[in-house]
Amino acid sequence: MQEAEIRLVVPPGREMVDLLGQGDHLLKLIEDQFEAEIRVRGNEITISGEPQEAQAVSALFTEMLQLVDGGSSLTPESLDRAIDMLKRGDFSPVKVFSDVILTHRGKTIRPKTAGQKRYVDAIRKNTITFGIGPAGTGKTYLAMAMAVDALKRKEVGRIILTRPAVEAGEKLGYLPGNLFEKVDPYLRPLYDALFDMMDIEKSTSLTERGVIEVAPLAFMRGRTLNDSFIVLDEAQNTSAEQMKMFLTRLGFGSKIVITGDITQIDLPTGQSGLRQVRDILAGVNDVSFIELESRDVVRHKLVQHIVTAYARYDEAKMGAKAAAAKPDADV
Repeated sequence: MQEAEIRLVVPPGREMVDLLGQGDHLLKLIEDQFEAEIRVRGNEITISGEPQEAQAVSALFTEMLQLVDGGSSLTPESLDRAIDMLKRGDFSPVKVFSDVILTHRGKTIRPKTAGQKRYVDAIRKNTITFGIGPAGTGKTYLAMAMAVDALKRKEVGRIILTRPAVEAGEKLGYLPGNLFEKVDPYLRPLYDALFDMMDIEKSTSLTERGVIEVAPLAFMRGRTLNDSFIVLDEAQNTSAEQMKMFLTRLGFGSKIVITGDITQIDLPTGQSGLRQVRDILAGVNDVSFIELESRDVVRHKLVQHIVTAYARYDEAKMGAKAAAAKPDADV
């Protein structure tokens, strides 16, 4: 097959170091991911190789230029995610990285992977969205950012953050203090994320006025939640009855986001309401289920490999059980 050669001219005024990285470390990352040959001279980039590969590298540099022009700083992590998006044909990296949900004290919260982009879009579109996936995929953090943004835009009148008080086999009765002191350790991660998106003084004031409520799931019973953005975290630890109770709290003008990881169920019986609800509500209009994967993990790169390794282990274990349970055809 005849090789293709593509020349890209970087417009004057653009710093090549912003595109290629200090010591060309971003360029080297691209060279490791593609078979094409890349030559840089001045502000001209020449790409040669198999046509499809050369076009892919050209498309990547075009996206990188748009990101730099938009004020984004390219990092090995963001470049690695951009390459993954383009290879899979999921989303344009520019479309994903330019979707700013919230900015607080110079920190910008936005989706960082194609899966996270689908998740954020589903929340915008649907009344009820389920975000299911492993730890580190930003399920709760992005949902809370969407809630804070909706409150600031006056799309809702209040935010309700809740989670079941069941973890690691602990029972509330054995913990010291009054009821609120007992449940505080379970709700602390929600407070921590909230303080990351809003000044502590502001969030404390809104909490005291009831505009923001952080409470255990048991506190939702018997209520109708109107004009609210409601986030249920750690939903894998809800029973079937609790999940039904929670979903039927939905009132007018409200939006619900439910997050959880079905591989980390702490219920004694293991019968998770989150696992069951996928079968019950599948295909129901205005309800969306978004499955996040190991490639959507935005923590240390090693966490992705750990999540993938555990998933393979669980699949192999289930396969072995199925094989052991299968009757012998010769009997």
